[in-house]
Amino acid sequence: MDFNLQDVDAIIDQWGPKPASLLQIMLDINHRYNYLPKESIERVADRLRMPVSQVFGVANFFKVFSLTPRGRVIMHVCTGTACHVKGGPKIIERLAQEANLKPGETTEDLFLTLETVNCVGACASAPVVVVGDTTHSEVTANKISKLLKELKEQEAQRS
Repeated sequence: MDFNLQDVDAIIDQWGPKPASLLQIMLDINHRYNYLPKESIERVADRLRMPVSQVFGVANFFKVFSLTPRGRVIMHVCTGTACHVKGGPKIIERLAQEANLKPGETTEDLFLTLETVNCVGACASAPVVVVGDTTHSEVTANKISKLLKELKEQEAQRS
């Protein structure tokens, strides 16, 4: 999605240009673009009459925000103890091979971002991978290959 300051202004107007609305405004911008473009942070600071450094500070503090473009699909691989012991590292290895991604990276075409999380609270189903709002249980290297293929097919159908 192309960045547009008018969209940012509409989000700010929806919540009101006041410092108390900062988090909700930033969440909405992050949701719309899958990251916080630098220009959006500057616009938010200007419209809310806050220092840019303060808005950047909030963006850096909360893990939900990204300052770099992320993929249309965000995949979280659990690296908690149960997931680690039951094969989490093999899932990450397979993704590195097949998608050429390491944790924290995004594919060049902005299709997929791979992130690791310390725990998703589904230890009995380990290892666990979360894609969007869907939790995949007892994931193996072969299952992650199949899931990656399915995600690519879904992306191709949307195009």
